[in-house]
Amino acid sequence: MRDTAAVEVAGLVKRYGSRTAVDGLDLTVGRGTVTAVLGPNGAGKTTTIETCEGYRRPDAGTVRVLGLDPVADAAALRPRIGVMLQSGGVYPTVRAAEMLRHMAALHAHPLDTGALVERLGLAGCGRTPYRRLSGGQQQRLSLAMAVVGRPELVFLDEPTAGLDPQARRSAWDLVRELRADGVTVVLSTHFMDEAETLADDVAIIDEGRVIARGSPEELCRGGAENTLSFTGRPGLDLASLLKALPPDTAAAETAPGSYRLTGTVDPQLLATVTSWCAQNGVMPDGIAVERHTLEDVFLELTGKELRS
Repeated sequence: MRDTAAVEVAGLVKRYGSRTAVDGLDLTVGRGTVTAVLGPNGAGKTTTIETCEGYRRPDAGTVRVLGLDPVADAAALRPRIGVMLQSGGVYPTVRAAEMLRHMAALHAHPLDTGALVERLGLAGCGRTPYRRLSGGQQQRLSLAMAVVGRPELVFLDEPTAGLDPQARRSAWDLVRELRADGVTVVLSTHFMDEAETLADDVAIIDEGRVIARGSPEELCRGGAENTLSFTGRPGLDLASLLKALPPDTAAAETAPGSYRLTGTVDPQLLATVTSWCAQNGVMPDGIAVERHTLEDVFLELTGKELRS
């Protein structure tokens, strides 16, 4: 992965006094991909990302970002990456447009700031001091500042927190365009639909380690039961139905006339159920296949709610 990795973290350890925030964590981020980093509060994800950004020194292990040490090679690395912090990083009294123009001036080939302002819905607040912007406007400005320098790699920390649905979709479109242009994106978010929609790869961190890794599709199907539900007349002979189904299938009448099957739900199982219903004079209604979501997987793995 060395030739294709944008971020390589191996055996990372970071301690704060007697508390170990990151405990031997390994993480690889492929170039030109969107990787979502998820974890409950205190899991170590923020410390890991801040170490990759060069804001913290590891106590053990190695971190390489675009092949460089983010601390020792900070001067060489800084022009090549973009960082969106969850909060802060902007002078409170500076006007929004001035701050964005200042960031653009630090780079050799920045994006057009006027087009970026229009794109992210900031045109009406360009002369407004940062501290007087709404939370959503501050988020959009921070996102613009992170990408204006055409980075090879961008770290986005909760990029759509506080955004209305329209602004959120605009931010998603921008992330997709970054990936299409070959930019690597490391995304920390507590919105499960955001991770499922945008990420090529998801890393779930808990207790200072990566406890699960894969695409959203792989995580949602890996070890997770799928469910098929339908309605029919009450009191169906479920024992007869189960004889026709694979042995790993379970069936229950959850309410009079409401049935749920769990196991490996695939086209063959669906065809078997409808065939059994036809043979037994049952008109199934409202057949639905439910698959575990990324949030389901997260809660199963960590036993915690995902919070911002």
